[in-house]
Amino acid sequence: MDNRSGQIELAAGLAGAPVVARGSGLDSTWALWFGVAASAGFIWLIWALSDRLATVDHLSDQGASWYYWTLPEPTFWSRATAWGFYTAHQCASWATIWYAQNRIRHYTAGLHPVNVVALAMNAAFIALHLVQTHVWYDGLAQDVSIWSALGSVAVLLIWVLLMENDRRGIAFGRRLPLSREIVRFARKNHGYYFSWAIIYTFWYHPTEATSGHLIGFFYMFLLLLQGSLFLTRAHVNRWWTVFIEVLVLVHGTLVALMQGGGIWSMFAFGFATVFIVTQMHGLGLSRAARLAWGSTYLGALAATYGGADLSRLSEVVRIPVIDYVGVIVLAGILWVTMRFVHRPRSSIVANQGSRCTPG
Repeated sequence: MDNRSGQIELAAGLAGAPVVARGSGLDSTWALWFGVAASAGFIWLIWALSDRLATVDHLSDQGASWYYWTLPEPTFWSRATAWGFYTAHQCASWATIWYAQNRIRHYTAGLHPVNVVALAMNAAFIALHLVQTHVWYDGLAQDVSIWSALGSVAVLLIWVLLMENDRRGIAFGRRLPLSREIVRFARKNHGYYFSWAIIYTFWYHPTEATSGHLIGFFYMFLLLLQGSLFLTRAHVNRWWTVFIEVLVLVHGTLVALMQGGGIWSMFAFGFATVFIVTQMHGLGLSRAARLAWGSTYLGALAATYGGADLSRLSEVVRIPVIDYVGVIVLAGILWVTMRFVHRPRSSIVANQGSRCTPG
């Protein structure tokens, strides 16, 4: 059995889905590459049309919690289209996930028809959001906090750390002692949360073409692509999934550099620490390769912080601490949710029996 087949079997086993080695239709790896190219094409289109948004008025910036790209005076249609199209996109995405889990339920190297539907659906809603921005402009940001969008994606990344605990561990290959039942529950239901976090964040922003928006939208498009390839070999390709995880390092660092303020190193070294401590240990790298990555990381750390105030080193651990504590907190939340949603069968039978027993 090759590594990719083994990874599919692991993911399928934890999610309770059988494995089918071959499927019909386009190979999922080719679909992945086509999706990446299409995502880049959408970014080019957003940039090419951006001059049309130059006349939109904005209120002045009012601090870290303020989102600049909103209309000063929202209209009925700006709100109705943002929330209406977002709701339609969200429901359509959840419907494809439900269908796949209840009607397909097996992994394959090719695309299922529902994958084609999901890819087309997401492409259509990306195009619709572009049109909506140019006609009515506002996204969901008019009515909800920027922290809700940032927090939703942060939880998504923490959820991935939890799901991958059995395969790559949390710290240098060592696993957290999490129940297999919790991990299985997280894998089975992650699609619904991930879909919400991605689509909510996507519709939060108008399709502006600042550097930060373009980088962020490209990241969102790749996440939508990953979410469209469920139950395929591409969806569990370890190099692709780690690339998506690590891309947040590039996104966060570049946006921080563009905004100024000197906090870029917190994002760069915070997410780099998570890669060195956790993510690279799921790639099957040789000891020499891991040592090379670790040495490069330590060299960059010394070059950046050498001679600086030692208190600045706290920047390096902020994101990892949030992530690793977040895994424990999320595991607790999932455990409570699991107990609430799935009451033990024995207790249900006992309760039914007590009601049927003559008094």
